[in-house]
Amino acid sequence: MIIGVPKEIKPAERRVGMTPSSVRELIAHDHDVVVETNAGGGIGASDDDYLAVGASIATGADQVFDEATLIVKVKEPQPVERARLRPHHVLFTYLHLAPDPDQTAELVESKATCIAYETVTDVNGRLPLLAPMSQVAGRMAVQAGAHCLEAPNGGAGLLLGGVPGVHSARVVVLGGGVVGENAIEMAIGLQAQVTVLDRNLAVLDYLSHRFGSAIETVYSTSSAVEEHVLAADLVIGAVLVMGDKAPKLVTEEMVKAMRPGSVLVDVAIDQGGCFETSRPTTHTEPTYRVHDVVHYCVANMPGGVPRTSTYALNNATLPFTVALADLGAKAALLADPHLLNGLNVCNGMVTEEHVAHALGYQYVAPRVALESI
Repeated sequence: MIIGVPKEIKPAERRVGMTPSSVRELIAHDHDVVVETNAGGGIGASDDDYLAVGASIATGADQVFDEATLIVKVKEPQPVERARLRPHHVLFTYLHLAPDPDQTAELVESKATCIAYETVTDVNGRLPLLAPMSQVAGRMAVQAGAHCLEAPNGGAGLLLGGVPGVHSARVVVLGGGVVGENAIEMAIGLQAQVTVLDRNLAVLDYLSHRFGSAIETVYSTSSAVEEHVLAADLVIGAVLVMGDKAPKLVTEEMVKAMRPGSVLVDVAIDQGGCFETSRPTTHTEPTYRVHDVVHYCVANMPGGVPRTSTYALNNATLPFTVALADLGAKAALLADPHLLNGLNVCNGMVTEEHVAHALGYQYVAPRVALESI
């Protein structure tokens, strides 16, 4: 099979779908890999690095899409990339379709086989291809929040961890999953006061045992969210519903009542955001203010640390990429129910139930859709 790795074109996105070491692994399995020129520049991987492991270098994205069957990316395809997709293509990348009707419509129209990293599962029901970027985003959320709290950046002029004799900042984390756990770890390390809210008692129990008295765990209700958000200096939105839009936990009225210079970091923005006042931003212009509250809503946060993110992501995606190349997409998907959960669009059909419900498509079971190709 020919695997294509185009250069990412989302604004300020410097990650790449495959590292040279991942390319070498595919070539060792007797596949061909075509990489767009300078695709790895953001992680310090040159065209020569890819050539050295046996890849060929394409002069542009058109060549990659024309030659390859399996397209491996990081971020959702942009409109110009979606226009290049054909029915024979297999797209393997993050998609986040539920809040993105335009992308979904164009992927359906392409009739390509589209597999989303964020809905691939493991034997424990976790999301192994989302987890590495959730770890990165959770840690970055605290760094970004601390930066935004500084007065030159519009914040209240607080040092997250305070100093002896001056209280530290209050950090509230909404959601105790992978993003939340990593945000908590960083916030505690910076000596902030940390509260986490979640509706899963097992999650709260786990976090309580892991972090002990360094955090306060609170069962999440509308009243509890309002109480703790209004008292916070930094709120990190870390909620996730697999494949679906994020719930709006923080209303505009709550934002209006927060202290001036408070900061909201919405890690859930890829799935539509969990604050009513959220809208996607980029690394180029990461923040904006609503009711004198700083909002950081970068939709590809891990793209800010592309080298760390790309290698972490490839560690998780490589076995699935190899399986798709070795067996072919249809056989690989049918052989692995966890990879099959990643199938979102196939031959013009929406095969992820949450996406279909959110956007008004008829849901078609993945196995049924695969029978048509």
